[in-house]
This record gives sequence, C-alpha cells and structure tokens, in this order.
Amino acid sequence: MSENHPDGFLKHPREAIAYRDPAARIGDYKEVYQETWEEKRLAAQGARCMDCGVPTCMGGCPIGNIIPEWNDLVSRNQWLEALERLHATNNFPEFTGYTCPAPCEPACTLAYNDSPVAIKSIERAIVDRGWDEGWIVPEPPARRTGRKVAVVGSGPAGLAAAQQLNRAGHEVTVFERDDEIGGLMTYGIPDFKFAKFRVARRVDQLSREGVAFRTNVEVGRTMPLQTLRDEFDAVCLAIGAQQPRDVPMPGRDMGGIVFAMDYLVKENRRQAGKEISDPVSAKGRNVVVLGGGDTGADCVATAHRQGAKQVVQISINTKAPPERNSGNPWPEWPLIYRKTYAQEEGGEEEFSLDTVAFLDTDGDGDVNAVGAERVEWTYDRNGRRVEKKVLDAELKIPADLVLVAIGFRGAQMGPFANSGLEVTPRGTIKTDARMMTSLPGVFAAGDANMGQSIVVWAIGEGRDAARCIDGYLMGASKLPASLRTPNPPLNV
Repeated sequence: MSENHPDGFLKHPREAIAYRDPAARIGDYKEVYQETWEEKRLAAQGARCMDCGVPTCMGGCPIGNIIPEWNDLVSRNQWLEALERLHATNNFPEFTGYTCPAPCEPACTLAYNDSPVAIKSIERAIVDRGWDEGWIVPEPPARRTGRKVAVVGSGPAGLAAAQQLNRAGHEVTVFERDDEIGGLMTYGIPDFKFAKFRVARRVDQLSREGVAFRTNVEVGRTMPLQTLRDEFDAVCLAIGAQQPRDVPMPGRDMGGIVFAMDYLVKENRRQAGKEISDPVSAKGRNVVVLGGGDTGADCVATAHRQGAKQVVQISINTKAPPERNSGNPWPEWPLIYRKTYAQEEGGEEEFSLDTVAFLDTDGDGDVNAVGAERVEWTYDRNGRRVEKKVLDAELKIPADLVLVAIGFRGAQMGPFANSGLEVTPRGTIKTDARMMTSLPGVFAAGDANMGQSIVVWAIGEGRDAARCIDGYLMGASKLPASLRTPNPPLNV
C-alpha cells in the first residue's frame, strides 16, 4: 500500500456515506442513508488507510475483518478482490455495513488524533457493488458429508452458522418460529434502518446453496427439542436473547406501556403488509421511550414516522462527555455523547432521570404521565451506578404511550424448561469452550450464548459455532477460525 499512497490520510479528509436530510426522511420508511456513492470518493477513503504494522481496527472488529486489505483494494479499484476479502470473515457484510456501530472505526490508528478511516462506508460500498455487479452468487458445496444439522433461529447468528455448515458439506435445516426468515434483521430492525430485501436475497442465496428453511416452527413448543436431537446429528440454538428487562414500579399494569421490541415488530409487520394483533400506534400521542440505546433510538424514529405529538427519550445515566476522558483512552470504544439518527429527526433527550412511577391522572386505566426523579449518580470504578442523590423528586412527563427499551435479560427459555439445558446467572444458555450446551450435540450461538449484543458479534458467534459443530461431527474442521477463538477444542 505504502508505495502508491503513503500519505493518503494527509491528502484526503474523512468523507463517510451521508445520511439523507432528516426533514425528508422522517416522512417515509426508506433507508435513512444516501442511496448512491461515488466510486472515486470511496477509493480516496480507502487510500486514507495507513497500512499499520499493528492494525488496531482489526482488534476493534469482533470478527477480525481484514480491514487494511480491502481498504487498499478499493483504493486500487479492485472491487471484486475487495469483496472476496470481505466475505472471507463476514458472511453478510451488508448486515453490518448498514447496522453496525462500527467499533473498528474508533480503534483506527488515525482516530488517535484525527478522523478515522470511513471503514463502515467502504464495507457497505463493497457489498453494494457486489450485488449490483452480480458477483454474489450461490456457492454450494462440492460434496456432502451425509451429516445433518438443525439450526434453531434465523437471525444473523443462525444464518451465518447455517451457511458455514452447509459449505462444509452438511445438510442444514433452519427452523424459525416466525413466518419470515431473518430474525430481528427482518422484524426487529426498522425498514428505514435496514431494508428487508437485503435479508431476502441472502435467504435466496442460502436456499440455492442447499440450506432448507422451515418457518412457523417454535422449537420447544410446536416441536420438541428432543425431536431435533433424534433426527439430526447436531443442533445449533441461535434463539437470541429477547427476554426484555421490565420496570416493576407503581402503575406498571396500566394500558399504554409496551415493550420496545413488541412495538417495533408490530410496525415491521405492518410495513410488510402482515396481520397484526393489538396494533400500537404513536399517532397523536405523547410518547416516552425508556432507554437510551439503539433499540430506544429505533423506537423514537418509528414514533416520529407514525405521527407522534411529542417524543421524549429518557436515559437513567448521566449524559456522556463530548470527548474522551483520561480513563477512556484510544483504542477503547469512546464513551462520549453521540446524537443518534433518531434524535436528529426531532424529539427530546433527558439524562439522569430515574423513573419511579406510571401515573393515571384521569382514572381511565391507561398511563397519562411518567413520574421521575432528577438524580446525580455516583459510579464505581467499573462504571456501575452505586448511589444517587435526588435533585428533583417531583417531575411529571406527559405520556400516552410508554415504550420500555432498557435491554434484555437473556434467552427466552420457557419452551426449553424441561429439556435439560443449563442456564447461566445472566440468563444465557450455558456452554463450554466448544460452544456445546449441557446436552451432548446441542450447541448455542449468538445472543443466546453471549447475551445481548450487536449484529457483528452474532455473525462471529455463528461462524465459531459452525466450526465447533463441524469439528464435533468430523473430528476436525477446515472452516476458518475467528480471531476471538483461534483454536477452540473440537474433539469430543
């Protein structure tokens, strides 16, 4: 790289693929990002990569994407080769290119004292061009092993595991409880953040490679887990961690208080023209979103598009500083304030508010306001809240609709209550170093194994689980190892 553009980072300022104008995008459900990008401009962004001796960007990426290589290839206009390097570590780069918070970017060496390389934009551009050019095609295995694997759950972890196992030659069947494949990529992430045709074409690719899909099958309820153990040589549980955290406080049983994921799924189904039971709309209502994370932001943006009268997003935590503090050095993830795409579209943000009650001021049984305290927190050395000082105990925020988006407690294990699966104190499925559960031949991957996380971690988990399952079935595996688990023990 250095022979052609040793000082590209000095010549070219950072230019990421931009978002559409908030005033325009809030009126539709199209993706919030600009649809087009200039090839020359993205090549210049690739030239900003310093080709570091120690690529800290790769350390920041949970799946070890070989970022410097595809940056360099894009800068040289070698897009097909860049796509091949991208697919070497990531089965679905568009999943991450559109939805990942990109922990690789603040880990970029340039981020030490400058703007990082626009890694996420380059990744998205590579895979978008791959689809446009017809370079992404089915890759069925040359031979079959005669072994059968069931994958339960069709989110990014399940789909990544399925594709890897199928390419290793095993016969793979994916079981999904919903009526569409894709998990939360289909029904959890709003259309305006990730268009669903991107999932559909990957499902078509996997189908053409030989992966079988069965929808409307809830393993543990409509089909016993033991049935899969009897009929398949191995089972991979990629069921997510969708058990929501609740807010047990006075008034919780009132109408108008909804879990965030229930709200988002209903709207995604509505956008897809699907049947919805008990629809929830923010139209004309005062909406309060409890939780300052990505799910909360998606709720804010959805409420805007539904025509909410007012949207207030509440975080229990103190507002983060605008710049890193001394205890949060590069290349750690920067604990700084960032305005979300949703807040750019409107709404209010409140920090250091501790919600204490839901209020029914007119006696109709539905929530009308949220009672909260303005607080000042004391944190321990691990950043956990340990003590609060109440500054104002009499706050009331109008709320006709409250969306609870404060995270998840782990996997929904009700369907597997009598299966023999062991669970960790965090609510995840207990696994060993081979990602095998307490049941021989049954593995777990994704959020069900590691807890609530981001899409890129889920893809990495699916790939790791596939390698462990392949080794379990065949005694050894030729599937690639990740940087996280370079050599997990494979033999039983």
